Amino acid sequence: MDRAHIPPDLKAETLSEALPYIRRFHGKTIVIKYGGNAMIDERLKESFARDVVLLKLVGMNPVVVHGGGPQIDQALERVGKKSTFVQGMRVTDTETMGVVEWVLAGEVQGELVTLINRHGGQAVGLTGKDGGLIRARRMQIVDKDDPAKLHDIGLVGEIEKIDPSVVRTLEHGGCIPVIAPIGVGADGQTYNINADLVAGKMAEILKAEKLVLLTNTPGVLDKGGKLLTDLTAKQIDDAFADGTISGGMLPKISSALEAAHSGVNAVHIIDGRVDHCLLLEILTDAGVGTKIRAR
Repeated sequence: MDRAHIPPDLKAETLSEALPYIRRFHGKTIVIKYGGNAMIDERLKESFARDVVLLKLVGMNPVVVHGGGPQIDQALERVGKKSTFVQGMRVTDTETMGVVEWVLAGEVQGELVTLINRHGGQAVGLTGKDGGLIRARRMQIVDKDDPAKLHDIGLVGEIEKIDPSVVRTLEHGGCIPVIAPIGVGADGQTYNINADLVAGKMAEILKAEKLVLLTNTPGVLDKGGKLLTDLTAKQIDDAFADGTISGGMLPKISSALEAAHSGVNAVHIIDGRVDHCLLLEILTDAGVGTKIRAR
């Protein structure tokens, strides 16, 4: 878009529209799950980094939890391993865990931290190992069709505990925490954790005002492809039952609903393919995507 041709009065009106949202969310924590096309499209990467810095500069406290699925897939292909998933969760053996940790805590996080800092922020990269941030244990998944059946998916973790002290210290110091979804067990074992689940639990523990999950869809769609803009817990249960929600959307919806039940005021699943989707959601009247609420 050529913004040079936007009339000045329209620009001023847009800024004025943002004022009540800046006032309402000033000093509040907003947890953002960064994923999808926003992580692989160069223009959207820059847009996301600028938006996060803007939120911080107007007085909000963004905390970014990032995934890295496409990058992990590419790295595994380079070493001759094929990615496999069970109910939206990546099966992770020892070799895969090494690749996952290198990609998430190195390649993906390093690039995002550099982008945010280049646009005037003070980003600090973390994993669950840092400051005892995420304590995890090995996960076994209950089969969606047979509750008596469990799936062992290797070094995939579920969260036992989050200690937010290191994140709060960074927030209060004017920094933007950027968190890779890697946890550590009591025995020192490293675990791969679904980034949506980490973002949801982080929002709960930090008592965030908002949890925003970036995806590669406009939000939650019904079977006819229509965007569902506002969902209650009952509607989500129905969508699970009839198969409307499946695959990679399962952990997103589950973490969103749990966060809403646990006191996060608003949970949004938004289209990360849209330029400045964060600002559209947080600072405009219209918003974008699907809102999840407990009731």
